[in-house]
Amino acid sequence: MAEITRGGARRNAKLASLPLGVAGRAASGFGKRLAGGDRDEIAADMLEKTAEQLFAVLGELKGGAMKVGQALSIMEAAIPEEFGEPFRDALTKLQAEAPPLPAAKVHGVLDNQLGTKWRERFKEFSDEPAASASIGQVHKALWHDGREVAVKVQYPGADHALKADLKTMSRMTGLLKRLSPGTDVKSMMDELIERTEDELNYTKEANNQRAFAKAFADDPDFVVPRVVASAPKVVVSEWITGIPMSKVIKEGTVEERNAAAAKMTEFEVSSPSRVGLVHGDPHPGNFQFLADGRMAILDFGAVGHYPDGLPAATGPILRLCRDRKYDELKEEMVRANFIQRSHQDKVTPTDLEAYLRPYVDPLYSESFHFTRKWLQRAAGAASDPRGDVYKTSRNLNCPKEYVMVFRVLGGCVGIAAQLDAEAPYRAIMERWVTGLAE
Repeated sequence: MAEITRGGARRNAKLASLPLGVAGRAASGFGKRLAGGDRDEIAADMLEKTAEQLFAVLGELKGGAMKVGQALSIMEAAIPEEFGEPFRDALTKLQAEAPPLPAAKVHGVLDNQLGTKWRERFKEFSDEPAASASIGQVHKALWHDGREVAVKVQYPGADHALKADLKTMSRMTGLLKRLSPGTDVKSMMDELIERTEDELNYTKEANNQRAFAKAFADDPDFVVPRVVASAPKVVVSEWITGIPMSKVIKEGTVEERNAAAAKMTEFEVSSPSRVGLVHGDPHPGNFQFLADGRMAILDFGAVGHYPDGLPAATGPILRLCRDRKYDELKEEMVRANFIQRSHQDKVTPTDLEAYLRPYVDPLYSESFHFTRKWLQRAAGAASDPRGDVYKTSRNLNCPKEYVMVFRVLGGCVGIAAQLDAEAPYRAIMERWVTGLAE
């Protein structure tokens, strides 16, 4: 598609086709079962067709629709293996690919944002996009001083599309929950909607990136590209040449995959202490690995502000989980409003143990091997409406200030499972999360 679709009726029609398509396939599957078809084969066929339709629509529409798909992609390792391949292929494409914006449209944005003489600021500018994402695309260029730079240009109409898509898709949480077990889809949607304005303002994104670049300058393990110039809908930053995380997931050696998981987790967990910010978009498209072993981090539109570090209860809650002190944990969770007082009699320490045990497995040992099967077991229990774990989840609450923190931590775990990596997760967490090592 040449340009982001802006017509509200057209976009809504495409999004509305998703639940209708699922309903049609469910009816067809019911008919096949009546005719004696194999239940598992029919379910697999339905899921494959649903995945193909979902991600075709999300990728075509860009905007909020594609952003939701990228957010869901973090937990693709939780999808059972027999259904995983169509999801995996589609999600990988969503992480870094989208139909490009024509050159004339790109030039129009640059005229408007950098002035009609913007070409004088570049020695060279490639009209072919190097990458496309949910609300913008990136072009490679040479700055006037000879530096290679990445020019991120926001799609015209992205603001209207993003807001409209998220509003429409917030009504589809049931469908999205089925396609991404283990993901708190409602909290994810609420958070995406809340930070919409920040993500659309590239000036704010550039300031976030400058803060990260300053904090991690000369770091032996991490590199954040420096910002060269910025405007509300354009960011120019230093070009990074590296191996994408998605390639490491598919082709990396054991050592490369282990290092990738450890570095990604350390970057995300250490950022509140080092910068007062959290990089809130940990999907594979935002990480690359340089020839010298450093990890490069991209895209700072989705950022959480934590000037005093992680919220105070994060460390104590994780410590009590690690130490299996579930009576004390319940008290702490009530204090921090993870269990509302009106629901505290509905949740027992035994319930919390059963609910949280799979998620704190990585804290029980010095090194933990993250696998798809492990994540599938945890997500499966959490999303089975017939089970006690699911019932417990309905009586839990995630306070607003913790939503991004735990989504990012969950994202790190999800990608580590995609990497099939072993990492010193406990040591990383104990180093950077105040109150955990006590």
